[in-house]
Amino acid sequence: MLQVLKANQRGHANHGWLNSWHTFSFAHYYNPEQMGFSALRVINDDTVARGAGFTTHSHSDMEIISYVLDGALEHKDTLGTGSVIRPGDVQMMEAGHGISHSEFNHSHSEPVHFLQIWILPDRKGLTPSYQQRHFSSDEKRGKLRLVVSPDGREDSLRIHQDASLYAALVDGEEEIAWSQKNGRNGYLHVARGSVLLNGYPLEAGDGVKVFGGADLKLSDGVQAEVLWFDLPPSK
Repeated sequence: MLQVLKANQRGHANHGWLNSWHTFSFAHYYNPEQMGFSALRVINDDTVARGAGFTTHSHSDMEIISYVLDGALEHKDTLGTGSVIRPGDVQMMEAGHGISHSEFNHSHSEPVHFLQIWILPDRKGLTPSYQQRHFSSDEKRGKLRLVVSPDGREDSLRIHQDASLYAALVDGEEEIAWSQKNGRNGYLHVARGSVLLNGYPLEAGDGVKVFGGADLKLSDGVQAEVLWFDLPPSK
């Protein structure tokens, strides 16, 4: 079964320096029907104004992924990590038993647009860690490129959960077909552009929950960038 969540059904908060859309309940946005999906807890679509950002704050017991679409995001944390994340980069921060970090727009002239994703870990109290890797457009063009996985295969970032994240670019006549296994769940998020999923039109910000096994196909993309989450069964 497929269940579509349209972009305009998401929660929204505009703080001036931050324009944020929440796929699932987050902060002051609460929707009892959208409390996450399987181990996927948060997809925030954030645009941060030039020179602004999130001051130092803490997290624990969460796997946090940042995926930059436009601009550059500057990251600092209590592990001593200092980095700048740009389009094509995927950042993975394992909050574990506790970590503090800040995130700022690296530019003083242009906004930064990125997705922040939270996935529940398979256990609490892990040692905090940081990973970052670049995945080129060629790696994602017309195919699902594994970027996060439980075992780090195919040079992906490693997560402590039975979940995998794939990224893809779909445009024109490109098609991507795959099968979701029985006993698994999946979530498709359209980060930008437009695309058909099994013939159903999707726009930027739309998402689709996939319950159990399914044969899936992306086609007729218009500069589409999508994320596919392979997730364990909901408890």
